[in-house]
Amino acid sequence: MTRPARTVVSKVSKAPAPVVEEPASGSSAERSLRLLALLANEGRALTLADLAAQLSLPKGTAHRICTQLLATGFLARDVDERSFSVGPALRQLAFDTLNHGVVRGLRHEVLSELVRQVGETCNFTTLDGAQVLYLDRVEAQWPLRLTLDVGSHVPLHCTASGKLFLAQMVKKERDALIGQLTLTRMTANTITDAGKLRAECEAIAKRGYSSDREEFIAGLVAVAVPVLDAAGKVRAAIAVHAPTARMTMEDAVKRIGGLREAASRMTGLL
Repeated sequence: MTRPARTVVSKVSKAPAPVVEEPASGSSAERSLRLLALLANEGRALTLADLAAQLSLPKGTAHRICTQLLATGFLARDVDERSFSVGPALRQLAFDTLNHGVVRGLRHEVLSELVRQVGETCNFTTLDGAQVLYLDRVEAQWPLRLTLDVGSHVPLHCTASGKLFLAQMVKKERDALIGQLTLTRMTANTITDAGKLRAECEAIAKRGYSSDREEFIAGLVAVAVPVLDAAGKVRAAIAVHAPTARMTMEDAVKRIGGLREAASRMTGLL
């Protein structure tokens, strides 16, 4: 008896899905550091797409890094929720770094020499989000003086350093930030109109220094000049302030030469 032929169906195993490898860009830690460095250097919030494109990373990788950095406080969501900016943990790290060891001592000595020269309290400040952060200060030996501790924050719109930082920004970024600021009236001289503040910043950018004409505290005037890094970018400010009983606005302006000389010395200490 002849058996019917059997049809044998061979199973063809499917080839495994191709693994899409991310471009070689270092370890996860290195990617995180590059992302933070990019944000800090840009000085503005960036979207996930911006970060991925500028760092040559897949969006999935960039998203994972941002999620981790958000959880640890090194990143923060911007106003529109789609963009990222530096977070409080990174600001604290920057503050601690700027005030560490030998370099801090050298900066403090520059500030001390300036105080001996101009005879009034001088401050070394930087931009921290939408506020001014005091990195260092040296008090003049006068009975009447304003005390603000290192690490203190003051507003942008009514202080000499704050308006200086606004003035050095790209106009589009400056206008956007001014539009988001709460222009609280601190004294009768505080600029509370956004249009007038923008015009003030344009004037500051042209003359190269900023002034506080009793705008933050009644009876107190100040002037500030920028501190540039090696690439010519504004990274900090040096300011002098004093009560009007001892220093008029005209007297403050006469001290700008000394402030600029100190600012030039600070460039190598950033």
